[in-house]
Amino acid sequence: QVRLVESGGGLVQPGGSLRLSCAASGIYVYNIYNMGWYRQAPGKGRELVASITRRGTTEYADSAKGRFTISRDNAKGTMYLQINSLNPEDTAVYYCTADIYTEGSYWGQGTQVTVSS
Repeated sequence: QVRLVESGGGLVQPGGSLRLSCAASGIYVYNIYNMGWYRQAPGKGRELVASITRRGTTEYADSAKGRFTISRDNAKGTMYLQINSLNPEDTAVYYCTADIYTEGSYWGQGTQVTVSS
């Protein structure tokens, strides 16, 4: 059974940093193609934050450029999102997603990031 599990969220003060992780299990990791991070703020729709191909090509939402860095470790089936200079507008549930060969797309359960003093 394919699972994606996010971790690393929490409460952080404005200006702080977090590193989110997404670990895939139940799958041959080299069948994972594109991966991405989405977020959903209270009362808003889910939005794409950043994505990364298996070769490491990245794309970022305009709101994420300069402060967010997406990366992945193909051998481990893991993906990361480094977020710097956090502000209250970054408060959201962050979800990871992965496209898996012959399996389709999967989502994690999400990890809460709250930015508040």
